[in-house]
Amino acid sequence: MSMVINITYKSFYSSHQTELYAEVPSTCLPIVYSPEYNITFMGLEKLHPFDAGKWGKVIHFLKEEQFITDEVIVLAREASEADLLVVHTARYLNRLKWSLVVATITEIPPLLFLPNFLVQRNVLKPLRTQTGGTIMAGKLAMDRGWAINVGGGFHHCSSDKGGGFCAYADITLAIKFLFERVEGVARATIIDLDAHQGNGHERDFLEDRRIYIMDVYNRHIYPGDGYAKRAIKRKVELDWGTEDMEYLQKVELHSEGALNEVKPDIIIYNAGTDILDGDPLGGLAISPQGIVKRDEIIFRAARRRGIPILMVTSGGYQKKTARIIADSILNLHRQGLIGEEAVEGAGPSNVPLMMSKSVSSGPTVSAI
Repeated sequence: MSMVINITYKSFYSSHQTELYAEVPSTCLPIVYSPEYNITFMGLEKLHPFDAGKWGKVIHFLKEEQFITDEVIVLAREASEADLLVVHTARYLNRLKWSLVVATITEIPPLLFLPNFLVQRNVLKPLRTQTGGTIMAGKLAMDRGWAINVGGGFHHCSSDKGGGFCAYADITLAIKFLFERVEGVARATIIDLDAHQGNGHERDFLEDRRIYIMDVYNRHIYPGDGYAKRAIKRKVELDWGTEDMEYLQKVELHSEGALNEVKPDIIIYNAGTDILDGDPLGGLAISPQGIVKRDEIIFRAARRRGIPILMVTSGGYQKKTARIIADSILNLHRQGLIGEEAVEGAGPSNVPLMMSKSVSSGPTVSAI
């Protein structure tokens, strides 16, 4: 079933010129990625449990399975300062020019000893590129019915505060861009299934009735943000070691309930894989097959209702999470929930195609 949607763009609402909303040709799948997502800088990225190269590994596995080629991937663009200012305060962006602040947000202490131009180039630019990818994928989801940013999901960052490896509020930005620039987008539902509470977007949308937030997370871990929890319309708090059967029942019950309660114009799905059994930060016990099934449940619920869905990959702190993300995307394709049949009818594009061939622990640590 094709879900191509005719969208009118509110050019008269655009407060600044952006490169993130260019059209994409029908030869491209709505899968957004750039080799610049991956953080590699003198091994410092290894000081955080996060696999800072997992995004490139996901793409590598999808190519191995012959689901994608470089020519059909949409190349993510870096979000500009003007793009970021749609949500972020100038004061917050200026604070990122201090290496100490970035070291605190990313939880990589040695960064505080590095000149900020190196931190900008090797740490923040990859995160800005992933943020641009999420904004781009928001428009693609409206155009095609679905989109996946292979990165993003920085759900601990709000307009004026970062944390947990999240320096930019990409989820908030994607929604604000849609509200300001796309006719017919007046309501959004965030389904946040990362193991951690999504306190960043919750703080940003605390008083916004256009946003419905469902959040399923381990109640015992970071961030434990009681103030932000007030924004959650459907809160599902899990205990240590929650396993597949209980987890999948709750995900299906509450996602159905959320989408029956309010039908949004778009779903933003934060598909963190830190729920995986053995994850050093998530504290849950979900199997790889459970993660694949979870993603299928959410996409099937969206597809059945004809609601566009944007997926971001968020947290996941084991080397095998990249393989699981790839397996989940392949399963969505096998189930007919994503694929080429959804890209018919798109217009020409100024967005560059993906041409590069490169692929690039403790309980007190916070996380995406």
